[in-house]
Amino acid sequence: MAKEPLRVLVTGAAGQIGYALVPMVARGAMLGPDQPVILHMLDIAPAAEPLNGVKMELVDAAFPLLKGVVATTDVVEACTGVNVAVMVGGFPRKEGMERKDVMSKNVSIYKSQASALEKHAAPNCKVLVVANPANTNALILKEFAPSIPQKNITCLTRLDHNRALGQVSERLKVQVADVNNVIIWGNHSSTQYPDVNHASVKTSSGAKPVRELVANDEWLKGEFITTVQQRGAAIIKARKFSSALSAASSACDHIRDWVLGTPEGSWVSMGVYSDGSYNVPAGLIYSFPVTCKNGEWSIVQGLSIDEFSRKKLDATAQELSEEKSLAYSCLQ
Repeated sequence: MAKEPLRVLVTGAAGQIGYALVPMVARGAMLGPDQPVILHMLDIAPAAEPLNGVKMELVDAAFPLLKGVVATTDVVEACTGVNVAVMVGGFPRKEGMERKDVMSKNVSIYKSQASALEKHAAPNCKVLVVANPANTNALILKEFAPSIPQKNITCLTRLDHNRALGQVSERLKVQVADVNNVIIWGNHSSTQYPDVNHASVKTSSGAKPVRELVANDEWLKGEFITTVQQRGAAIIKARKFSSALSAASSACDHIRDWVLGTPEGSWVSMGVYSDGSYNVPAGLIYSFPVTCKNGEWSIVQGLSIDEFSRKKLDATAQELSEEKSLAYSCLQ
């Protein structure tokens, strides 16, 4: 039996990440090779013409799984009936702007989009926030869409997770698919903590700990962490644009694993609503190691946290608490 199409919303769809993401969704990279999709693409009125150009290209690509395209600048039309919402649109920080100014712009965007999703999305819609500040944008969205279950609102730290996998794979000259169970803790910002204490590499003689194979704690506690934390800035310097294809690919990975499940014995990093696990304050959207099954994520419990890691977990939680206060002050 052919499956019913699922409706996937991409906001900011005419932008760089959107342009990289929509063909991946239409090819089945997000929801699987046998899952038909209807794409809902939203952007702001000044981008209406380029958005229509993206729609033309989707038609021209003749994707077999793509059963329809809605391209609109109307938030209600965009949100109606969607099963998955990937929130890529946001207000980017421009030179000379204060953090509060950026936060204020994004709070108003996410407040209005939350209301539209709440009223018009399909029941049990899964939401992934990509636009920065991603964790706090997701928190605002949660506040203003109270009928969407809090477990259904997440933010993207899979890009950082994949960057960490890539750095370990390059350092050890192993296949990236053989590196398992890195963790990104905290905020999708330069305070995030990429942690390899529980990571392993598949070798011909079984799984070996990354820390043992790298055998260089100075690199693991120094350059490895800063490279992952600052990779976005390095890509902007090299490309003159922010990372788009890697962000789009990671968004597909995030939703695919959430919907279809993580492989047995491995976990991924997702920004999710904290329940107090690992002494992270409840009520923040914070990146944890999670496993997924039957469309639900669960935080991996019982991992040992050393003193170095504890400080890093607390520092990124502190930044998120400050961001939360700043965002809430924009609501006054």
